[in-house]
Amino acid sequence: MSDLIFALASAKGRAGVSVIRLSGTDAIKTCEILAGPNLPKRGRSLRKLRDSNGEYIDQALLIIFAKGASFTGEEVVEIQCHGSTAVVSALLRLLADLPNCRLAEPGEFTKRALENGELDLAQVEGLADLIEAETEAQRRLAARAMDGALSEKVAQWRHDLIRAVSLIEATIDFADEDIPTDVTPEVTALVTSVQTDLRAEIAGTFAAERIREGFEVAIVGPPNAGKSTLLNALAGRDAAITSEIAGTTRDVIEVRMDIGGLAVTLLDTAGLRETDDTIEQIGVERARTRAASADLRVFLTENGSVQDAKLQPTDDDIVAIGKSDLGATGDALALSGKSGAGLDTLVAQISTILESRSQGAQTATRERHRIAMQQAQSYLDAGVELMAQGSEVSELASAEFHQGISLLSSLIGAVGVEDLLDEIFSSFCLGK
Repeated sequence: MSDLIFALASAKGRAGVSVIRLSGTDAIKTCEILAGPNLPKRGRSLRKLRDSNGEYIDQALLIIFAKGASFTGEEVVEIQCHGSTAVVSALLRLLADLPNCRLAEPGEFTKRALENGELDLAQVEGLADLIEAETEAQRRLAARAMDGALSEKVAQWRHDLIRAVSLIEATIDFADEDIPTDVTPEVTALVTSVQTDLRAEIAGTFAAERIREGFEVAIVGPPNAGKSTLLNALAGRDAAITSEIAGTTRDVIEVRMDIGGLAVTLLDTAGLRETDDTIEQIGVERARTRAASADLRVFLTENGSVQDAKLQPTDDDIVAIGKSDLGATGDALALSGKSGAGLDTLVAQISTILESRSQGAQTATRERHRIAMQQAQSYLDAGVELMAQGSEVSELASAEFHQGISLLSSLIGAVGVEDLLDEIFSSFCLGK
């Protein structure tokens, strides 16, 4: 018997409608204490809600889900009440006082969905990403995961590997029976197919992680090149202090943006120059370090030539001329954060470059996924090598393949992920 849990599932604060969700044993019976008897077992019911003294609280629409037909897999009731702070607070207090009814922990509704087989772990992670999605690319990536795209791939991989293992073990356990003795070709074909898929999926995780977490674009250049003014112009606000004094920017300033549907963090860095100022030296070193690790760099120059010997542009980096409003000229893209000249072209270039780096994204989106697949790949490689040595070591090959199956199963939470659950569900709100 599971506790009956409840929580506000909509945003806090005044609204036209707020949603309070209940899930667990006797959710319908418990709601009848507030809404009156004879609630339907599923469907909708418009009821007046009253406290234990019969005092009217609100009129609400109750959406009722039967056990096995809800998000959590349990009996669920969603109370859609008027969204005033007073109404919501009163209902939450009343629910807290009811027997066997308690406030949900963060992510507990989703955790119950996992425990009841309504979602697997990869889908739970996709749901978490969907809730956090800020851009269209993040939404699409998360929606695929929540819809079970990775889960379907894992299911096929496990099916093929289990078939391969069963063939190997049949030749071991029933060596005297009338069955094929050389299963190596079929086993190798099955495992090789999985390995090919894994290589593509592993390669795609790097792009998928950048989409999830966001790309970093560093604006670099000498002092007074117009970096902070450019950042402010792109951000549409005064995120960085600007002045004619060289060395004004001492630390890395970050601004989060949506560029072409991708999450991008713009970095305004300290001017790159040699200086005797100890604090400025620290800022310059930080600027070089962050710029070197960024996904893309925009170099602002006086004439299209990068002067800093310690940080040179790569092939994809953008070299531009800053402060074009003051008459600076050259062969590179001319920009002015003050007048706005060239900004549309710069944003388009950034979008094109980052979009190209996103093309390889598959369905696995997290470092955890990549590590598990890489480890599984190593076991599959070892198993294939053993199979090539002959039937004498086929039992060892089978053990390697079993390890690979176990690691792939961990992607969807089938085995060995208990230590991950607390971390994953802590990112959810109370109502999810």
